[in-house]
Amino acid sequence: EGSWLRSLFVHKVDPRKDAHSNLLAKRETSSLYKIQFHNVKPECLDAYNSLTEEALPKLHEDADYPCALVGSWNTWYGEQDQAVHLWRFSGGYPALTECMNKLKQNQDYAAFRRERSRLLLARRNQLLLEFSFWNEPLPRRGPHVYELRTYKLK
Repeated sequence: EGSWLRSLFVHKVDPRKDAHSNLLAKRETSSLYKIQFHNVKPECLDAYNSLTEEALPKLHEDADYPCALVGSWNTWYGEQDQAVHLWRFSGGYPALTECMNKLKQNQDYAAFRRERSRLLLARRNQLLLEFSFWNEPLPRRGPHVYELRTYKLK
């Protein structure tokens, strides 16, 4: 029972008490990210870019909204005529909820969404938690090439 030889082969493993995503992510009150994928009608890509270049920075700069536009770009490879926007919500899910509720009341944003919808074929959003071992993404100026990866935790 208590022999040292047996202790080499028998290990009691405590059951996991939390999901992998919670173990690897930063705390719930840290930043939450939303990545938006907009598939734009090919003939409307320039109009879409002009419209978003005008509207999205206004949200980013408005201190009343707990969100920040980390990056906006068009894809070159993979999905063509696609725009991607990465938003940070400081304060996690509560900040996201607050921002979405305020946007529902914002008439300028509603007009922007109506105009934008005429330019889109499809759109998709995804929420992302920060991994605890990665640095926070910072906005950068100039042309850059990014690789988007997806990890499936098992």
